Amino acid sequence: MGLAPPRSLSPSSSSSFKQCPLAFKFSYLDRLPEPPSVWTSKGTLVHRALELLLDRPPDERTPDAAQADLGQARVELAPHPDFADLQLTDDEWEAFDRDAAKLVEKYFQLEDPRTIRPIGLELKLEAALPGSGTEGPGAVRLRGIIDRLELDEHGEFVVTDYKTGSVPSEFFEAKSLSGVHMYALLCERMLGRRPARVQLYYLSKPEAIIATPTDQSIKGVERRTTALYQAIRSACERDDFRPKPGRLCDFCTFKPYCPSHGGDPLQAEELRGPGTMLSAPLPLGA
Repeated sequence: MGLAPPRSLSPSSSSSFKQCPLAFKFSYLDRLPEPPSVWTSKGTLVHRALELLLDRPPDERTPDAAQADLGQARVELAPHPDFADLQLTDDEWEAFDRDAAKLVEKYFQLEDPRTIRPIGLELKLEAALPGSGTEGPGAVRLRGIIDRLELDEHGEFVVTDYKTGSVPSEFFEAKSLSGVHMYALLCERMLGRRPARVQLYYLSKPEAIIATPTDQSIKGVERRTTALYQAIRSACERDDFRPKPGRLCDFCTFKPYCPSHGGDPLQAEELRGPGTMLSAPLPLGA
């Protein structure tokens, strides 16, 4: 029997299918539980701290305020499973908090937040995927959460996405920008205006990667996303999601169930049972 295709795609789910269709199936169709990782939890924490900072009046957006907001975010998120379920020692928690503080500190090397005019923080957008329709079994929607939508000095839209991982090589730069180009398409569809620029802020270095959306880039997003969805629908119809081994396999929760590594995909269902969660895929400092 085939599987029902997803009704929506996001930058993260699109990237997941391209990286490994089997991992996409486990995560986005089967919705198997995954243990939290240090890296994703740290990213969530830093994103929340910067959201709190930009929600302040401009003259209050100082480095000291940002560290205070990081502390508030830490308290807010403590009960969340992404934090409560992390299995870290006291020393590892200290390293976790120290790294998060450094990321927030480095943010100020990229810009002066007092000059930013945000009009949307953690902004959820969703629009019909071109060519798929809006109703019926073939419909799909493109969705995303924009870290920050702001107005520049000319009153134009700017989309900013924070990244807490490493800066990609020049070879992978265009691939890294694909997500924010999707956000540009969503802005144009939902808000009626194309952003003047989209930018990725890599806090770890820190470094900014900036691009200008064009007719060509917007049409490219539409064409590639539509083609990707058709590939996902085809895989769902045949229930054929093949693994794609690569450099990310060692960090994948589902590696023990992957046939490329001697595993049985059917046994992945045991992840739903009590006491069968795998250990976090990324140890602190990996």
